[in-house]
Amino acid sequence: MKSDEDGAPRRSDDMPEPRDDLGDDEDPRRVRSRTRLVDAAVSLLKSGGVEAVTVNAVSRASKVARTTLYRHFGTTGDLLAAAFDRLLPDPIEPTELTGSLREQLVELMHQNAALADSAPMHTTVLAWLAISTDSPEHTTDRERRLAELRERVIAQYRAPLDHFLDTDIAQAELGDVDHDLAVLQLAGPLVFARLSGILTLTAADRERIVDDFLAAHRKS
Repeated sequence: MKSDEDGAPRRSDDMPEPRDDLGDDEDPRRVRSRTRLVDAAVSLLKSGGVEAVTVNAVSRASKVARTTLYRHFGTTGDLLAAAFDRLLPDPIEPTELTGSLREQLVELMHQNAALADSAPMHTTVLAWLAISTDSPEHTTDRERRLAELRERVIAQYRAPLDHFLDTDIAQAELGDVDHDLAVLQLAGPLVFARLSGILTLTAADRERIVDDFLAAHRKS
């Protein structure tokens, strides 16, 4: 059994594979090796964070040669994007709420807070999006990958709020509120608190955020 330059054993399905431009993207060996690479990256990301996901570490953990890794992922950023994509859940479907406008909005804030608490990878993703840098020659691909990840992360928090702002009760009491601004004012503090660690927002804190929002936007 051969070894790559890191000493990681090379299995038969890690030998040179068909080139991408030959239309063999579904070749079983490519699917197998890519799955093992992403599995290893996810495991390292969970246990050691972004810094643990290096080419050498992923190659050793997956037992896939570095040369094969680079055929699938041009940069470490590509590999991280694939790992994050595996970890992110699908957006939560908005639910119908009951009660007064304030009660419904408070409930949405509590749901978003629970989401942030139960899915810490979301905040890791947001941190990586802020600090990640790739080589200039990969700028176009990087922007595409980051845009897709941003959309999935943001959808977790904003979809329920967008739905709520379009309900009859919100339209009647708030009118046509700028959705982007509303999401920043309501979900922004939750995400920033998680990212920065400055403060753990309590239920009372979330209610105060809602009251400040309603005071600013409620029709007089």
